[in-house]
Amino acid sequence: MKPPLFAFRAPRTLDDAIAALASDDDAAVLAGGQSLLPAMNFRLAAPSLLVDIQHVPELKGLRIEDRQIVVKAMTRHRELELDEAVRRANPLIAEVMEHVAHIPIRNRGTVVGSLCHADAAAEMPMLLVLLDGSVVARSRAGRREIAAADFFQFHLTTSRRRDEIVVEARIPVLAGDAGFAFDEMTRRHGDFAIAGVGAVVRLDASGKAVEVRLAACGIAACPVRLTKAESLLVGTALGASDLAAAAAAATEAVTVPDDMHASAAYRRRVTATLVRRMAAKAAARAKERIAR
Repeated sequence: MKPPLFAFRAPRTLDDAIAALASDDDAAVLAGGQSLLPAMNFRLAAPSLLVDIQHVPELKGLRIEDRQIVVKAMTRHRELELDEAVRRANPLIAEVMEHVAHIPIRNRGTVVGSLCHADAAAEMPMLLVLLDGSVVARSRAGRREIAAADFFQFHLTTSRRRDEIVVEARIPVLAGDAGFAFDEMTRRHGDFAIAGVGAVVRLDASGKAVEVRLAACGIAACPVRLTKAESLLVGTALGASDLAAAAAAATEAVTVPDDMHASAAYRRRVTATLVRRMAAKAAARAKERIAR
């Protein structure tokens, strides 16, 4: 299939890109194009103007500052995945990234593009929610930073305003004593998740959890923190009964109805299993990191 007709502009500065986007109420930003172009081909999206930002120098690159990994809008998935400084600062990123589509897609697709596309089953939005990250948007009105909890509103829906370009994402550095884990259930490797769960756990000297973060993708209309499950694990040694209680609580967050991929009952079962496994794996890694 072919997309509907559209105009095309390729600005060389951020100010020009912002002006181009503001010039047309039906304009869309084109970065990696791995989500937008297929949507256009299937006539699920029909922008009248594409603003291609790949030639804007201000939107390229990675840096780490103030315990934040700053990912510019034209940073490809593969760049983030393979960056050694990023891997040391937050090894969870590389673990999550292995599940994002396939390498050819990660070579072209952008991290910020995935966040803005906001597929409820995608991994990167879940990661940003799990870590309390944020995005920075720019428009003629100025700059604003939007917390992940406020950015993702529904499937394919964010709080980005029509005239804003998301210029960067901010992913927190992982604490040195924090354990981490992520896994997902898919029909085939590279597919969107039927359910996916990420975990971050920090322990005290006695082995009890002082911080537990759990988030899931594929189970609701947007990525969600599993706050009830988290609260049941804080202060415990994450024993079998603790994990079972947290897993049962996590199933309450499953709101996706039966679809062609899985039933809601199956998603609840998968979510419970992943919560048990990821929380335990993150705790084991926390113990290893403390022992170093």
